[in-house]
Amino acid sequence: MTLSHDLLWPRAGDWPSIDDGGWDAAILGIPAFRTSLSPTGAHATPAALRRALRRYSPTLLGPPPINLNEVLRIADAGDIDEPDGPAGEASVRTAVTALRERAELVIGLGGDNSITYAMAQGAAATGLITLDAHFDLRDGVSNGSPVRRLVEDGFDPARIVQLGIADFANSVAYAQRAADLGITVVTLDDVRRRGAADVVAEALEIAGADGGAVHLDIDVDVCDRSVAPGCPASVPGGLQAWELRTLVRAAASDARVRSADIVEVDATADAADSRTVRLAALCVLELLAGKAVTP
Repeated sequence: MTLSHDLLWPRAGDWPSIDDGGWDAAILGIPAFRTSLSPTGAHATPAALRRALRRYSPTLLGPPPINLNEVLRIADAGDIDEPDGPAGEASVRTAVTALRERAELVIGLGGDNSITYAMAQGAAATGLITLDAHFDLRDGVSNGSPVRRLVEDGFDPARIVQLGIADFANSVAYAQRAADLGITVVTLDDVRRRGAADVVAEALEIAGADGGAVHLDIDVDVCDRSVAPGCPASVPGGLQAWELRTLVRAAASDARVRSADIVEVDATADAADSRTVRLAALCVLELLAGKAVTP
């Protein structure tokens, strides 16, 4: 569909390609999908997210209102070709490491949740915050195992905080694994009871201890299925869209968050109105908004 053109109503997206200059934020498509536990077309999502961004304005109302495109230097580094498998993960690490040298925030457009593993390593993160209904501590190599793989490769589990872990979406064995590792878990019910500001502040204190770099994993299947039907594992009763957006902006407002991924959206299985992809695109803008208001 052709979008209207109005010089007084700028659009988000269409950011310039990365160059040798310094950037506040860099976007990187990571279309992983081959090891997903559920059949997925998540490899189509980075392109769909870029199209969806064009539907939005880059304006924060303030006051005063500001244009993110004017107050932030934002670049698009394109996509990683074939990010699955050992060679693909090595490519992700290399690309993210290079971007981190030139951008204060690297945003990975997934793809499935497997990208969290290589992204966090490439960003040299020492802390991890996940917004996810699931522990991602499964055995093997899949979109259900990135947290376990990070820990096995030396990531300190005491610096991992998982927000939104849901009843009926996990097993006793993996809940016990998280407890045994010393991971901080804030359940979906507790996120709602305590509110975004409180849980994010605690998460940043733990994951960002001593000023270390934090990776933020935004798994959109933490949301209610009515707002995220394009996430294979989303269930009724999850977070509402506004709750996810609030959590994302609150986390990104802290300068210790140096990288983030947006994952588990299957653009090919979305509702006719593309509501899941559009929510994921808003998460990109919330990350940028948080960056723009970082003290």
